[in-house]
Amino acid sequence: MAIDPLQLRRVSVFQNATDDDLKLFTQNSVERSIEEGEFFFFQGDSAVYFYVLISGRAKLMQMNSAGQQVNLRTINEWQMFGALGVVRENATYPATAQALEHSTALAIKSDFLREMMQTRPYLSFDLMKLMTGYIQEMQERYRELATEKVERRIAHAMLRLASQMGTKTINGDIELSFTRQDLAEMSGTTLYTVSRVLSEWEKQGLVEAGRERVLIRRPHELVRISEGGESIIG
Repeated sequence: MAIDPLQLRRVSVFQNATDDDLKLFTQNSVERSIEEGEFFFFQGDSAVYFYVLISGRAKLMQMNSAGQQVNLRTINEWQMFGALGVVRENATYPATAQALEHSTALAIKSDFLREMMQTRPYLSFDLMKLMTGYIQEMQERYRELATEKVERRIAHAMLRLASQMGTKTINGDIELSFTRQDLAEMSGTTLYTVSRVLSEWEKQGLVEAGRERVLIRRPHELVRISEGGESIIG
């Protein structure tokens, strides 16, 4: 799909770019389309390219030596990902990027952006802001895993997903598409525990839970739980 270079201004790192710079990025990009469940790159691959998702959704996940998987974040349209090679030569990807649905991304060589950054300070500043945001999010998630009860962690994870990828319905509900396994990995718990918590929340009218979809009916109640409100789980 041919895109208008000016659309790249929707990417946070390119929001201050000139029209000419946006054209340069488009001209030096390769479009990659992959099917649901396939991969843009794997953890440990050489980070030769960074990506801008222009359609679909993807997730970043890490796996340890024992094969345990942790979801790091969901990537939505016009978000940049896989950019470690821009700031570190000979870097490898610290995570795997998997499509959650049919997705298309622009792949741009990391060294091209690194070269552009030498004469365009706005790129360095905006990339630093993006990386800082990721670090703060990871620090917050680590604190949650270390100090908070499981129901509160699940509420945090769902609210984070709502801000990243939620769709508001005409009734004011928030619709999310993800698997319960995704939620378990994001909140550091088991599939069984996530299913149990969602079932209890459904009884309370907080959510409507399907197989790969959750409708948040009372988001303020989830906020209350995430802030340490009294648990409804025994």
